[in-house]
Amino acid sequence: MKNLRVGIFGATGMVGKELLKVLFDRKFPIGELRLYASERSVGKEIETPMGVKTVELADGADFSQLDMAFFAIGGGWPKENAPKATEAGCIVIDNSSTFRYDDNVPLVIPEINPDAIGDSKLIANPNCTTAIAAIPLWIIHQNYGLKKVIISTYQSTSGAGNGGMDELEAETKKVLDGGEAGNKIFAYPIPFNVIPHIDKFQENDYTKEEMKVVWETHKIFSDEKPRISCTCVRIPTMRVHSESIVVETEKPIDPGEVRKLFGETAGIEVKDDIENNVYPMPLTATKKYDVEVGRIRQNLVFGENGLEFFVCGDQILKGAALNAVQIGELMVKERFA
Repeated sequence: MKNLRVGIFGATGMVGKELLKVLFDRKFPIGELRLYASERSVGKEIETPMGVKTVELADGADFSQLDMAFFAIGGGWPKENAPKATEAGCIVIDNSSTFRYDDNVPLVIPEINPDAIGDSKLIANPNCTTAIAAIPLWIIHQNYGLKKVIISTYQSTSGAGNGGMDELEAETKKVLDGGEAGNKIFAYPIPFNVIPHIDKFQENDYTKEEMKVVWETHKIFSDEKPRISCTCVRIPTMRVHSESIVVETEKPIDPGEVRKLFGETAGIEVKDDIENNVYPMPLTATKKYDVEVGRIRQNLVFGENGLEFFVCGDQILKGAALNAVQIGELMVKERFA
């Protein structure tokens, strides 16, 4: 297998740092590693398993010197630079929302739709909230058929980047010291609070974060029939998004059967022993590759065609860096073996 020339763009950010860890943890075949970021980080030295690397300027990067690039930069940067990279022969795996809804760009979760990649040189990574819910939903859809999906999320401050975590820590200290919490990143102070508002409100009164779950799940499943609704809530935790999920299925669904199916599914760890208070939590899902699934039970509203469960997933991993690296691993097998 060929050792690749790999670039991480946005290497000093939260997802970029995690990409670096995951690539080496999973023994990705790297022959040459280059790290890129914005002008303010240029020249910074980062310790890696391949020695100290000096951060280069992302703008103007020579993509012909790379086989694969992991983009962890948002804004308009990916739209401008992804075409340059692919034209230079570099494969791009983009963590931003830039290309997720482009019909010509595959949106991929490797456990669900690896074949969607085809011969594309540009692949989009899904939103973290979608990625955490998608695998258990896919297993249910394959075996029982999804009619309706209702999701309520409990999303950590790291979903807003390093600044979100910093704000939680700093403002919590203020409160504990007898002061009053402020806010810059979030719409309201986050300590000891929950905020039912993530991203911009849309014309239908849902937020864009909520609609991402709808749009992306339909695209990844290649099926727009399941009706999906979502409410996204920011909570004062550092890491891991949690989601309460209710489904109505086309066929009768049995919690015991689903528990067994989940236990046999890559990417899922079943934590469902209520007699011993074992269930998914951010505390236990932090820095874990698999998504924890538990509280699996028959839904009282939809009866034998309804199921309810709770998931916790590290949104910096399966919701970002891990999924991107898994896509990269698929590309290595297909194109560089």
